[in-house]
Amino acid sequence: MSRSFAHDPSRAPVPPPSPLSSFAPLPPFLPSGAAPEPRDVPPFAPLRVGGSRQRLRRALMKRRRATAAGLAVTAAALAAAGAGGAADGTAGADARAEAAAGALASSPPPRRQRAPRPVRMVSAPVRIADAATVRLLRRGDRVDVIASAPPPPGSAGIGEGGAEARVVAVGARVADVPKAPEISSDGGALIVLSVPRATATALVGASATSRLAVTLC
Repeated sequence: MSRSFAHDPSRAPVPPPSPLSSFAPLPPFLPSGAAPEPRDVPPFAPLRVGGSRQRLRRALMKRRRATAAGLAVTAAALAAAGAGGAADGTAGADARAEAAAGALASSPPPRRQRAPRPVRMVSAPVRIADAATVRLLRRGDRVDVIASAPPPPGSAGIGEGGAEARVVAVGARVADVPKAPEISSDGGALIVLSVPRATATALVGASATSRLAVTLC
C-alpha cells in the first residue's frame, strides 16, 4: 500500500526557517538612569619594571668573569714557561755574586791615600848674572833657573870653555824684581823667587859656586 502526497493548493506555503531564529533575542538597552555610580581607586604602590636591566647586568658580569678567568689561565701558563729560564738565570747570577764576593775577600783591603800636604813656599833671593835679562822680568812671571860653572879667565861668557849647565829650579814664580836704576851691568841683578823650601836650598848652594841665569817659561 502506498501513500501519495498531493499538493493542496488551498494551503499557503510555509516559509523556510530563518538562520537568526536560533539566537536568543538581544536584551533591551539599559536606560541612562541605571548606570553604576563611580568609585574611588584605592591607593597602590608604584610598579617598577627592571627585569631587562637585571638580565643585561647579569650577562655583563658573566662575560667579565669569563674574561678574567681566561687571563688568569694565560698568566699562569706564561709564569710556568718562564720559571725554568728564570731559575737558570738566578743560579748563574748567584754563582757570579759568590765568585765576586770570594775575590773581594781574598784581595787585600785598599790603602788609604793620604792627601798631599800643601807645599810651603818661601822667598829666595837669587842673583842673576845677566842684568839685561832681569830688565825683561815682571812680577808673576815663571822662570827656570840654570846654574853653570864660572867661565875661565879670558872667556867671553857663560857656557864657554866646556862648562856644564844644570837646571836648579823649574817654573819658579818671580816675586820681586829691582827697579831699572838699581840694576848694575857689572854685578848682575838680584831678584826674589817664590819656590819650595828644598828648591830655595838648592838655589843658595848653586849661587855660591856657579853663575845663575833664567829662562822665561
